[in-house]
Amino acid sequence: MAPPPIVTGLSPNEGPPGTRIKIRGENFGSQPSDLTGLTICGMDCLLTAEWKSPNKIIAISGPVKGKGDVIVTTKYGGTGTCNVTFRGYHLATIGPMKESAVWVEETPMYSWGRHSLSPSSFQQEDPLGLSVEETENKISEEDLQNYFPGKCGDIGSPNFSPAWFLLENHHATSFNDMKAGLIYLIRKVQHQKVGQLSFLKANLNSVIDQIDTLTNLREKYDKDLSVFGSTPTIKLERAIKESEREARKLFDDVLARKDRAEKTRNALNVLQRYKFLFCLPCVIERNIKKGEYDIVINDYMRVKNLFDKTEVPIFREALNEVEKRIVDLQTKLHVDLQSMPVTVEQQKRLIRYLISLDYPQDAAWDAIKSRWEHITKRFKEIYNFHKTNDKSESAKKQNSASKYSKTQIEIISVPACINFIDEICAVTSELFPDFWKIGQAYFSGELQIKIEAGRQVEYKHMVLTAIETFSKYVRASIIPNTLDKSERAQYGSLSSLERDEVALYLPELLRSVRSTYSTLIQLDLPNEALDIIGGLLVDLRIHCMSILFQQTTEQIKQLTENWKISFSGKYAGVTDLPLKFLMLVEDVIQIVKESALSAEQRESSLLDNASAQKELERQVDNILSAFYTVLNNLSSNEDYDDCDNNSPVVSQLIGTPVGTHKTSGAQDIPTWEHRLLITMSNCIFTKNTILNDVSQKFKETGFTSIDAPIKTNGNKLEMLEKLILDKYLEQKSDPLVGTIEPSMYLGRFDWDINVLPTDIRPYAKECINNLINVHSEVNNISTGLLNSILVKIVETIAEELYRLMSCVQKFSKEGAQQARIDIEALQDVFQDYTSDNAQGYFKEALAHVPNLDGAQMALVQDILKQCKAKMKTQILCLKKR
Repeated sequence: MAPPPIVTGLSPNEGPPGTRIKIRGENFGSQPSDLTGLTICGMDCLLTAEWKSPNKIIAISGPVKGKGDVIVTTKYGGTGTCNVTFRGYHLATIGPMKESAVWVEETPMYSWGRHSLSPSSFQQEDPLGLSVEETENKISEEDLQNYFPGKCGDIGSPNFSPAWFLLENHHATSFNDMKAGLIYLIRKVQHQKVGQLSFLKANLNSVIDQIDTLTNLREKYDKDLSVFGSTPTIKLERAIKESEREARKLFDDVLARKDRAEKTRNALNVLQRYKFLFCLPCVIERNIKKGEYDIVINDYMRVKNLFDKTEVPIFREALNEVEKRIVDLQTKLHVDLQSMPVTVEQQKRLIRYLISLDYPQDAAWDAIKSRWEHITKRFKEIYNFHKTNDKSESAKKQNSASKYSKTQIEIISVPACINFIDEICAVTSELFPDFWKIGQAYFSGELQIKIEAGRQVEYKHMVLTAIETFSKYVRASIIPNTLDKSERAQYGSLSSLERDEVALYLPELLRSVRSTYSTLIQLDLPNEALDIIGGLLVDLRIHCMSILFQQTTEQIKQLTENWKISFSGKYAGVTDLPLKFLMLVEDVIQIVKESALSAEQRESSLLDNASAQKELERQVDNILSAFYTVLNNLSSNEDYDDCDNNSPVVSQLIGTPVGTHKTSGAQDIPTWEHRLLITMSNCIFTKNTILNDVSQKFKETGFTSIDAPIKTNGNKLEMLEKLILDKYLEQKSDPLVGTIEPSMYLGRFDWDINVLPTDIRPYAKECINNLINVHSEVNNISTGLLNSILVKIVETIAEELYRLMSCVQKFSKEGAQQARIDIEALQDVFQDYTSDNAQGYFKEALAHVPNLDGAQMALVQDILKQCKAKMKTQILCLKKR
């Protein structure tokens, strides 16, 4: 709110009606529209007010009389105060030759009881012989009444007060002039006292002639009396009457024609003089057709001021005709006021016209109601139009399903609900501001209407109803689940869209609703109304985020593996599948950031909303779980190719060949074991790198509540890694270890023999070769997997050796030497991949072999040295680099 206006100076500070006043002060508003009221001595003068600056206003005073304040009212500062006063007074004399701001009756004036045709006849002659002062700084009649109660300044009045007369007419006359006036008055009075004698002296001859004439008349009368008797006048009377009758016969026609001419002349004079009144109905009709309503109103107000109280029948009849035209004009203006479309300025102008014409109803309120009804009607029309189009589009889609692809159908026609929301947003942005502006003008007093009780409550209900209707139409079209069952039935719903269709249009729809919200914010609506759209936006943003993530989840589920290794070095064995997953996640994060996550004007951060946080965590978990499912399916699909029938690596000593690599068509499809290794590499890469990149990308965008789903799916990937490792070991380790015992006792070998050892046994060489084979296979895929796989296989081999050695019933000296040679050879070759558990199994296996003396141990060491020399290549294959 702005500070209230203050009037500190007036120039001039008094004057008759129509005085041009310069009003100076403070806080008169920053623009002309801020000035909503101006009263001078209680009279509304806003119509003549001209806003110049925040400190200056120019206005014309009305027909005010006496002292009063000048009060200024502004839109934001309210009603102000006044530190000075203005005094209005009416001029003592006003004639048709004198300029005046008020209408002056042009009928003849009456003065001193006698009719006068002279314009100056109603001006009183000054008894002092001085000119009456025309200065405007006269003492007001109100003050004179206070000084001389019950008196007046009229010379002809019995309550005449000389002091009043002098103060009223000569308060500024000089003393010398007053003395001269007094001498004039004395001389005039004395002249009246000696007037009779002077009159006789000046007219003595005429008086003597009159006396002689009277004497002659007396003598003739006496003579006639003796001749004609005492009644001579009877005959004379008869003669006169006869002469009169004869004269009337002669002049009746002439007199009649003269009377008719006089009447006609008088009528023409009246018509000519009051031509304005009699021609006004036709003038009003002509100006109404031209649309010049200002002229009509000015003419009507003028004739009403002149003839409203007249009792002359002809004038009253003419005035009634004018009133009929004005009533018709009121009806036309009221219809135009409610006819849409119409601008706010046009409505304001029509309202002012109706107010000036004394329209009995509240025209401004009718304008507000008509705009509200127009908005509601437009909403229904838009919905019904798109509902009809929706049915026709559904039929077209069914007919086009066999001719066009899904993408082509989407290009052919935009869904009806999308067009509906775009149009209803555009209509709301276009119509609601005008509805709000006309309401603000009504309640701010700009339209100069007395506001009835309860209007503000009713107007607030209209505003909230319009906003709620818009919001519920949008919800019913896109997120009907946010409405209850009755509201869904009331506002209907267009055909639902597939997830991909919704995801395609949701960002654009969100922009449309935000644009409408921005328009409403600029109107300075109450928070209660804005919160309705704010709640809609929050739900739309959450829905948009959810749908986009769901679409990405479905895209991730459709990811396929081409088994082409795209990395080497640290990330050897990794295909482009994890990167495809990362790209999809990055794309959806960017889209969600630009559409749903970014907070615009009067929007809070989406992540501050508990529902949004919960939905985000759920969708992120779904995305990560979807990729986990893809990896899990790849690791579980052993029958990837019907032609791929691979045999595990088993012993060649017992006649089983090593598995071969199969192809399908022109494209190489890895063996099942290779696919397990590739999938496990992707799993490790996703767990160690991709998840960190996803987490970092989310945090850079502003999503902060994804640690839980990242951690959960990291654990799931770790479990999947172990599962894949177990599957691979099941394919490689179990067959390999299972051949040790048959190969060890091949050819009916027994540890209780007396054959001196010369080399390690074939089963030990086979274990080394099989492990080299596994090493080669894993190394071709990913060197990072060597340690985890070979350590487990060596540990299994060591455990099997421990079991077999513990089952031997008896060792001969040579058998003990052979066993120690085999175990120590394997232990030495496998030392880079020997875990603590494997080392323990080797030690426990040696513990079951009898101890040897120095010579026997020398033989063992010598054979081991020879074996290392012969197996140098194999040993190098299993050395870590």
